Amino acid sequence: MLDRSQNTRDAILDAAKALIAERSYGAVSMRDIASAVGIRQSAIYNHFPSKQAILGDLMMAHMERLLAAWAQVRQFHGTAADRLAAFARFHVTYHVDQTDAVFIAYMELRSLEERYFEAVNEMRRRYEYELRTILADGIDEGGFKVRDIAITARAIIAMLTGVTTWYSEGGRLTTGALADIYVEMTLMSVGLEAGAGRT
Repeated sequence: MLDRSQNTRDAILDAAKALIAERSYGAVSMRDIASAVGIRQSAIYNHFPSKQAILGDLMMAHMERLLAAWAQVRQFHGTAADRLAAFARFHVTYHVDQTDAVFIAYMELRSLEERYFEAVNEMRRRYEYELRTILADGIDEGGFKVRDIAITARAIIAMLTGVTTWYSEGGRLTTGALADIYVEMTLMSVGLEAGAGRT
């Protein structure tokens, strides 16, 4: 069971995430966060030394959860085509449930001070490396047509992440149907037929 201190810390992070996603980091003050939680501004400093620390925690936690979740998925898939399809499906379905965290992770990277930026960027590189490895394996297996692995990896991640800017639950497509389309587009981007990867 979480103690009261941990509950307050989590409430601060939740409030900050919602406010920053809505207004931007620069437009949110510690007073705003405290008000949203229902505590005094001074109480925040029992948990975080600065607003920058809150942002850093939010972004690092997002990347840690993303990497851990992908690690659970990747172990169940074999060929490069299978793994690429699994990566695309995972990325879309994971990110549409994390829209605020995703928005902050991409739009507020510029707001991080160097020590937080380096930590977050290292985790971003690790995630991108997972996709680069899949692409390299696909080339070695002879099925992928990729001119530049680094550019292709970044383009695929940008395409998959972009879904969070427009998708809304309860719309024309279910999350599963949406993921099917993005898997197809991802496979086609490396020269594969739509059904090449089993997921």
